[in-house]
Amino acid sequence: ALADDPRLDVRSIAVARQPLRVVLDARWALPPAAQLLKTPGRALVIGLGDADAAGAGLVAAGAEVLAVPADASGQRLDLNAVLTELAQRGVNELHVEAGARLNAAFLAGGWVDEALVYLAPKLIGPGRGLADLPALAHLSEAISLDLHEVTTVGQDVRIRARRSGPVDF
Repeated sequence: ALADDPRLDVRSIAVARQPLRVVLDARWALPPAAQLLKTPGRALVIGLGDADAAGAGLVAAGAEVLAVPADASGQRLDLNAVLTELAQRGVNELHVEAGARLNAAFLAGGWVDEALVYLAPKLIGPGRGLADLPALAHLSEAISLDLHEVTTVGQDVRIRARRSGPVDF
């Protein structure tokens, strides 16, 4: 959200209501002027520590704020606590748009059952990683995916892949 300032709303098709937008923001760094707080629908910002004090500007901008416990490192959100909270709110499908560290955490935690990857026909050098996973000692340790669909969206390629084998929720 800090790098791209996305809207995170549905624009290409008519919908009865916008989905809940959830921002995982351990340090309450999301600016109250962020685009995703200006679009119609609800926004939930989840962070660490005192949500009332840290998220006051976000609440004024229309967001709901929620604090959850930290993971074992003490620096990041406990994703199991986040997902438990979202499930208690009736969220049964979650679309994650994230950076490499959060993508890796969701993958390593076994919480991803389907991946949508968009590739643009542009060579930009190193770019940003998809998932900051640790190096493998053996190829058998890789997270295996089965391709289910490969289509084009304009000039981009859209890959839909599902996790091979059982997904541990």
